[in-house]
Amino acid sequence: MPSPHFRLPVSRRGFLMASAGAGAALGLTQVPAEAAGPRPFGRYGSPAARLTPTTLYVDPHGRGDSTTVQGAVNAATGSGWTLVLAPGTYRETVSVDATRTEMTWLGAGDHPRDTVIVFDNAAGTPKPDGSGTYGTTGSATTTVRADGFTARRITFANDWLRADHPEITGTQAVALKVTGDRSAFHHCRFLGHQDTLYADTNALTVLARQYFAHCYAEGDVDFVFGRATAVFEHCHFRTLTRTDLASAPHGFVLAPSTAGANPYGYLVTRSRITSEAPDAYYKLARPWVPSSDRTARPMLTVRETWLGPGIDAAAPYANMSDAYPWQSQRFAEYRNTGPGAAVTVPENRPQLTPEQAREHTPRAYLGDWRPHGHA
Repeated sequence: MPSPHFRLPVSRRGFLMASAGAGAALGLTQVPAEAAGPRPFGRYGSPAARLTPTTLYVDPHGRGDSTTVQGAVNAATGSGWTLVLAPGTYRETVSVDATRTEMTWLGAGDHPRDTVIVFDNAAGTPKPDGSGTYGTTGSATTTVRADGFTARRITFANDWLRADHPEITGTQAVALKVTGDRSAFHHCRFLGHQDTLYADTNALTVLARQYFAHCYAEGDVDFVFGRATAVFEHCHFRTLTRTDLASAPHGFVLAPSTAGANPYGYLVTRSRITSEAPDAYYKLARPWVPSSDRTARPMLTVRETWLGPGIDAAAPYANMSDAYPWQSQRFAEYRNTGPGAAVTVPENRPQLTPEQAREHTPRAYLGDWRPHGHA
């Protein structure tokens, strides 16, 4: 995503620092071997008692089939594999190519904070081989291109800090980029600052349905973005404070880039948006019309969701480019509540009618795919 014109933040509160104390602020410290106990895989048993012949166990302390997530992915050739991840912090980048379909990752802890995949590349980070910088897509800690991917109780994070790299101007730092169809995330967390969760497709003309249930995402600039058909149900979005900016806006929660031919973009339903920033310092969304697709018509529906005071109720939307004003895109709301949902300037808050709202449901967006039994 393009950087906004305002200056970027220089620090972040307690997020996956090198020290145990800083990481503990979000419960993301590494689990030592002695704390993990003799059965690091909890309810999923051990490598000696496999769920199926296509189950691999990942444990950073060497008590599984692989000590790294990428190592297990590499071993899981073909379709239908399950990876059980023991509690711990996996500091690595992970990529699942399009051939490894119907893969499931299960965090073996009781909470997504128990199992963390994290790295610290940004768009402007130089590649070790001197071939340039990573770019936004290349900055992703985890990239999933395969169809039929499912993850449960895992934290995907990018802990790159602007304050540590003032020489880098490309500050997009993706925690997860997911592009496959039928991708589902249950009880997962997505942590970062700019461009945290990249919900996209494998190609401009390819559709990808994605489902996020009971998930948590935090960031500051366009931290949920892309052109996927994505449903966020019972999710929590949290906007971070920015000490480098004295005035609004601090950033934007959502930045869809829906292809013009796609009837469905992002749907946020029965969720909530909270903020660490002062009241009205965040915009709910802005449309992203990328240079690769000037025919995009970004689509976002937010319905039956609680919007906290951090959202600018009077002007919740902004333009990423004046050439593509948000009023010309497909933005709408329905029966939202909370101080950030107050309709004080009606022309700035397009509302669906009850009849229109019937077309903006998880079932309508996801079609014949039922990741959570929607009627």
